[in-house]
Amino acid sequence: MSIAWFFKSLLSALLLPPGNGLLLLAIAGLGRRRRWAFSLAFLGAFLLLLQSLPLVGSALMGTLERSAGPVLQEAAGAQAIVVLGSGLELDAEEYGGDTATDRTLVRTRYGAMLARRLALPVLVSGGRPVNAARSEAEVMADILENEFKVPVRWREMQSLDTTQNAALSAAILKAAGVRRIVLVTQAFHMPRAVRLFRAAGLEVVPAPTHFKAGGLVPLSVNDFLPRASALHHSFYALHEWLGIAWLALTVE
Repeated sequence: MSIAWFFKSLLSALLLPPGNGLLLLAIAGLGRRRRWAFSLAFLGAFLLLLQSLPLVGSALMGTLERSAGPVLQEAAGAQAIVVLGSGLELDAEEYGGDTATDRTLVRTRYGAMLARRLALPVLVSGGRPVNAARSEAEVMADILENEFKVPVRWREMQSLDTTQNAALSAAILKAAGVRRIVLVTQAFHMPRAVRLFRAAGLEVVPAPTHFKAGGLVPLSVNDFLPRASALHHSFYALHEWLGIAWLALTVE
């Protein structure tokens, strides 16, 4: 792991939940004799609570999913399907080794369905996580070919983030004469992924899956009770917005 990657991970941990709230609480603890300490501790606790509410987590996801595009109906002119990895479960005993996380599996399953429906070749993209025996792309290809019976034409096995997914996949596809792709990833991840793949020189037809915000439904008391799943949604949504802000500063 490079020093740059370490500091990037550290910064993300401090800016995203639950690290952002815990950081404020830690600073308040260090300055507990100061006048501002109580206010900072209250702010940290309130931030953690807010990000743990289903109403907030869903709303944050919705800000991204509304920009993801509708569910794919047609893919005129597309020449390939690109499915992005999203982590591995390491050394899963019941599978005899590394296997897909729930996020990776959701994308892989949807990619398999689209491959059958559109009759397009598939590229899977994802490098080898730290301590993993195989790359995400290898695991995804095995699932597609052995479980879904969908052939995989290309494996991009070096990328460690979405920026590298886009750059390395684009190089493989352009060498094969592919310029227009169907891109498969979670709806909340799609806005940033589309920007990166277009910046890499590809035309993109978004194929978002796994929408989490839901439609317009009446609020219930459960929407105002903290849940770990809501904190999870807040984490991923804020992670994407940080990534989009960074893109605006460095790419666009």
